[in-house]
Amino acid sequence: MLIILQSVAIVGVVALGVTVSMTTGGFDLSAGAAVGAVVMVTALTMVRFNLTGGTAIVAGLLTGLLVAGVNALLTVVARIPDLVATLGTMFLFQGLALIITSGRSVAPGMTVDGAPAPGRYTEGFAWIGAGKLGSVPVPVIVFALVAVVVYLFLERTRWGVALYAIGGNAEAARLAGIRVARYRALAYAVSGVCAAIAGIMLSARLGRGDVGAGDPYLLQSVAAALIGYAVLGANRPNTVGTVVGAVFIGVVINGMTMLNAPYYTQTFVQGALLAGALVVSYTLRSSVERL
Repeated sequence: MLIILQSVAIVGVVALGVTVSMTTGGFDLSAGAAVGAVVMVTALTMVRFNLTGGTAIVAGLLTGLLVAGVNALLTVVARIPDLVATLGTMFLFQGLALIITSGRSVAPGMTVDGAPAPGRYTEGFAWIGAGKLGSVPVPVIVFALVAVVVYLFLERTRWGVALYAIGGNAEAARLAGIRVARYRALAYAVSGVCAAIAGIMLSARLGRGDVGAGDPYLLQSVAAALIGYAVLGANRPNTVGTVVGAVFIGVVINGMTMLNAPYYTQTFVQGALLAGALVVSYTLRSSVERL
C-alpha cells in the first residue's frame, strides 16, 4: 500500500488542485504544464545558479502562483472560457520551460557556457522526493497533509461553500453577495499551489529537470478527479473521491506493471478510465437526475 501511495502521491496532489478548480465549474488544463515548469525552475535554481534547496522551493511555489495568476487574468479579467484559457496557459508555460533551458534537460554536471554547472541538488531537497519519516515515504505524508487541508478548505470553511455555490449557479451566487471573480481566482491559486507542491516533489524524486516531466500528470490528475465524482454518490468534485480515484489509478498502473504489460498500453488504459469516469459523472448522473 505504501508503494502504491508513493507512486500516486504526485498525481494525487495535482488532482486535488484540479478538484478545487472544478468546484467553481472551471477546469485547470494547465496543471501538468505547471508541474513541468516547477521542475525546470527548481532544477535551474540549484544546478545552474547554485542556490539552496529552500530557495528552490520558494521559486517553485512562486512559479505555481504565476501560472495561477495568468489563469485568473484570462478567465476572470478577460472572461475567456476556462477550458480555452487554461489550454493557452498550458502551451505558454510548456514553451517557457523550453525557452529558459534552451530545450535541454537540467542535471548536475551539465555544461553551461563551456564549463560544468556549479550547483547540484541539495540533500535536504532530495529528501522531499526520496526520504522517509519512520517507515512512511515523505511524498505520502505530503499527499496526506494536502488532502486533509483541501478537505477542510472545501467542506469546513465558508470559502469552500462559496466555491460550490458558484459551481452550482454562478449568477445565483453573485446575487447572494458572493464575489464570484475573487473566488474563481482563489480556486486557480489553490490549483497552482498544488501543482507547485507536486512539481517540487517530482523534481526531488528525479534529481534533475527533464523537459516535459509534467506532461503525463494532466491526464492522470483529471481522470482521478473525475472518477471522484462517482465515489460515495457525491456527484460533485470532492476531496475523498479524488484521493480514491488517484489510488484506483495507481492500483491499475502498478498492476499492469506487475503483469509486464507494455508501457505504451498505460496511456490507452488511462484514457479508457477517463472516458469511463466521464460517462459515470455526466451521462449516468443526468439520467438519474431525470428519474
